[in-house]
Amino acid sequence: MQFDSGSTAWLLASSALVLVMTPGLAFFYGGMVRPKNVLSVLMQNYVTMGLVSLIWVVAGYSIAFGGGGGGGWFGNLHFAGLGNITETVPGYTGDFAQVIPPLVFVAFQLMFAIITPALFTGAIAERVKFLPFIVIASLWSVLVYSPVAHWVFSPEGWLFKKGALDFAGGTVVHVNAGAAALALALVLGKRKGWPKSEMPMHNVPFVVLGAGLLWFGWFGFNSGSALGANNLAAYAFINTNTAAGVALLTWILTERLRGGKPTAVGAASGAVAGLVAITPAAGFVNPIGAIVIGALAGIVCCMACGIKYRAGYDDALDVVGVHLFGGLLGALAIGFLGTKTVNSLGGDGLFYGGDASLLGHQALAVVSVGVYSFVMTFIIAKVVGMLFGGLRPTEVDEEGGLDLLLHGEVAYDFGFGVGSAGGGASAEAIAADRILTHQGERTGRSED
Repeated sequence: MQFDSGSTAWLLASSALVLVMTPGLAFFYGGMVRPKNVLSVLMQNYVTMGLVSLIWVVAGYSIAFGGGGGGGWFGNLHFAGLGNITETVPGYTGDFAQVIPPLVFVAFQLMFAIITPALFTGAIAERVKFLPFIVIASLWSVLVYSPVAHWVFSPEGWLFKKGALDFAGGTVVHVNAGAAALALALVLGKRKGWPKSEMPMHNVPFVVLGAGLLWFGWFGFNSGSALGANNLAAYAFINTNTAAGVALLTWILTERLRGGKPTAVGAASGAVAGLVAITPAAGFVNPIGAIVIGALAGIVCCMACGIKYRAGYDDALDVVGVHLFGGLLGALAIGFLGTKTVNSLGGDGLFYGGDASLLGHQALAVVSVGVYSFVMTFIIAKVVGMLFGGLRPTEVDEEGGLDLLLHGEVAYDFGFGVGSAGGGASAEAIAADRILTHQGERTGRSED
């Protein structure tokens, strides 16, 4: 079996780029929460890197890319523990033959498996206990992410065989995580005081830094999905950057037209929305298509973030508005804007002489993935909640902040004299002091 050294090097570099996205996501989310909860958000993202790295090697990869036996719904365990890993990845033959070693493909796909459950941490921020989260993320990786990856990414998956196109994870990553985020937000309920109480984000520079790291890593996410160092990777690179830039502009324009001001957080969120929306289409549309997708993403995702207030669910950091709606938009856009002049293995959308069949396949994919992810996540969360006596901390814990109560640390020392709970007062005492101080500030009194 002959492998291309240039493509192998590019995929290894792309794998590293995609891994950087998860710490970037941690900063993006961490900057949006209140200072008493920032470490809890960072920890959820970082522990996901460890959890999924283990799960992927033991069984996740084999479920996602193993051979037959599951009727196109899931792979077998032939590659469990990465055994038999020198064999050709099932289905990647003929036109789909890979020019990289299978182990490189394992590494690249691992990074997608890591960031997907990390995405839904934004919906449950500031109100979930740490151990139940670990169990939910672990079960979700095995029971939701890996089967869905098989459906869409594996040539032996049923949606792949139907003709659904997803270049880099619009359905597998973003619709999947967005639907899971909605289910978790409904199971957990609203944060104490939401939406009447103000819950301002504490560190806008963190948000902008995180978005920058995401934008940087996304070049590996999308361009690496060409699975080679070739012209298709170049198309994906240009399309990714173009859509992100255009979405940034249309998001802040939407903010301005709605009577507000163009904000730094809006610019960062717009860029991420464009990156999400172009992900499924990056290797199937031309740069004009990328401009259209980016323009729509900035507008649609900005508007979609307001739905939670009307529907009454507390998606703390707008995972549903950005990832579910952005992923859905990008996947369906292929049915209109796809062109085989970019990728002969893709399809022509309605605007390029194709018929409605491609759009139908795209609609089937987003509905199937969205419904499966929502239902399975809802069940997983309910079962884990029963096993652990609930998913949420007490109201006192939430009021004092999850950082001290769950991790014994604080991100910032605001006069409490601790960077961790290791010295001085106990975490519980400090949290209680915080609550009293907070209550005094709200009532205009101080507790001496």
